[in-house]
Amino acid sequence: MPKETMSSRERWLAVLQRKKPDRVPMDYWATAEATDRLCKYLGCDFDEALRRLHIDIPLPVWGHYVGPKPPEGQDIWGLKHRAINYGTGTYYEVANAPLGEYTSVEEIERNYRWPTVDDWDFSHIPDRVKGKEDRPVRGGQCEPFLLYCQLRGLERAFQDLVEYPEIVEYCLGKLFDLAYESTRRIFEIIPGRVTFCYVAEDLGSQRGLLMSKEHIKRFLFPGMKRMIDLAHSAGVYVFHHDDGAIRDIIPDLIELGIDILNPIQWRLPGMDREGLKRDFGDKLIFHGGVDNQVTLPFGTPADVRREVEENLAILGAGGGYILAPCHNIQSVSPPENVVAMYEAGYELGWS
Repeated sequence: MPKETMSSRERWLAVLQRKKPDRVPMDYWATAEATDRLCKYLGCDFDEALRRLHIDIPLPVWGHYVGPKPPEGQDIWGLKHRAINYGTGTYYEVANAPLGEYTSVEEIERNYRWPTVDDWDFSHIPDRVKGKEDRPVRGGQCEPFLLYCQLRGLERAFQDLVEYPEIVEYCLGKLFDLAYESTRRIFEIIPGRVTFCYVAEDLGSQRGLLMSKEHIKRFLFPGMKRMIDLAHSAGVYVFHHDDGAIRDIIPDLIELGIDILNPIQWRLPGMDREGLKRDFGDKLIFHGGVDNQVTLPFGTPADVRREVEENLAILGAGGGYILAPCHNIQSVSPPENVVAMYEAGYELGWS
């Protein structure tokens, strides 16, 4: 095996800057249960697992909440959560909709306190990154429609796009403003240290978009563009996570200025790897691509290795690829398959 000549940070930056890394960078996304299974399988803690598998995991930074204490049983948004065991894993689902009953912006303004950026303290961040210059840093993020769906209730949130557009614009405006100010403070407190900013929204289903392009452009693109411009003004790349079959809006996302597209669910309509690489490979860095619905949970280690090899050959042709699962590895995925993914990436991913 060739000798590594780059740190994880240098490896990520080489790909982002369209330069040649020593090998393909590899990222890790998983539920806590899947991580526990992996560590038990390897007989080590998580840090040692990352080292053994040669994973180039970014260092996330964020503010610490110091605002008013929420009522018992609620988070800072007024959301209540309950643990639901699905048999293969336990997930904490939202159990209420704090804004679900309101029918006007005025009602929300009278009855709801929006968190502000001053509810977070960012002073610890320089110490968090100190001595970790070898790692890429993820700082700043937004995914406002996801939170809006929780605050209003999923069905109500989508109905709002037609019935109460003024509520959508008002609430998303509040959420985008908070994300912008929080992200700006992170950039300012560790200037030049953040590698990428997370600008996300799940706009795709298994078949196509979850809402019309007109609604996406009206309600989400202006705030996303503001976040993207903020990141670029600070020399920070934009990581765009967007589940599902989103082929129809990829050209629009490129026009907004995203740099990295995740998670690449290549089995879905319009998301085939060859087409994405052919049409967008000179404009986007692809992140993910190892199938998390079929291959990782139900394939064999040989299936996983084959898929990694295909991803490197297709998505990684000429560069522009960061190997990772397409979203969080679930507890049903055998740890043998997880190990196979990273071992194949390390063995086959050398430049």
